[in-house]
This record gives sequence, C-alpha cells and structure tokens, in this order.
Amino acid sequence: MNEPKVINEPTVVKGCELCEQDGGEVIWRHPLARVILVEEEHFPGFCRVVWNDHVAEIGDLSDEDRDWLMRVVVTVERAIREVLQPQKVNIASLGNLVPHIHWHVIPRDPWDSYFPDPPWGKTPRRNADIGLQAARRAQLPQLTALLQSRLAAL
Repeated sequence: MNEPKVINEPTVVKGCELCEQDGGEVIWRHPLARVILVEEEHFPGFCRVVWNDHVAEIGDLSDEDRDWLMRVVVTVERAIREVLQPQKVNIASLGNLVPHIHWHVIPRDPWDSYFPDPPWGKTPRRNADIGLQAARRAQLPQLTALLQSRLAAL
C-alpha cells in the first residue's frame, strides 16, 4: 500500500476557520492531519479529524491520502468505542459551512439530549444525564492516551 505524501506547508485559505485555527484541543498532530477533542457539553468525547491542507472534497485527495485519512477516522472511531463504550458512534463529513475536509466522530447514547436525532438537532429531546456526562468526561484522558498511542503507529 502506498503511503500518503507529506505536505510540509499546507495550503491555507484566509477566512477558513480550520486553516486559521486548530478547532479545539489538538490531541494528535501529523503533517497531513490532526485530531481534535471538541469541547461540546452535550457530547463528551466528540472528536474531529481535520485534513491540514485546504481541500474541500475527499474525492480531490489522492487515493493514498484518502485511504490514510480514512484509517485515521476509523482509528478514532475504534478508540471511542473501546474507551467510552457508546451505544452508537456518528461519523459525519458535511463541510457545508466550512468547506475544508474534516470528519466528526461523535459518541452517542440514549441519555444524550438529542438522541436519536442528529447531534445538530435544533431542539433537545430531554435534559442530558449530568452524572453520565461527568463519568464520560472522566474517561477523556484515557481516550486521549489511547488515541495518541494508536495514531502514532499510522
């Protein structure tokens, strides 16, 4: 399998929030991509995988880059499942507002405010279980350590 080409200086587009800032707490950085732990009160453990170079569509990547990026996304999803043990993991790449390749990897459970609706639902269905949210937040250092270990091996 061919490895992706490392980009030393990614293309940066002025006004693109994912070009101009990290987008959250960076828990792993590679010359091609980064993994962010998103500070989202309703979804502790929400991660974002961001391609560093400003590219809008995954189909614009080389096959090698696309395959490598998807290995990163799946590695994040597997680590979330192993550590946090959610009922479901939502994986989304929309880019409607920020046309820069990025994936949302979000643990979901029946106790979250929006379940089973998308995480971007307009109206919560219920109040989240504060105790379960706190328990999940307490697992985030373990998730971060596992992600750093597994992603370093890619």
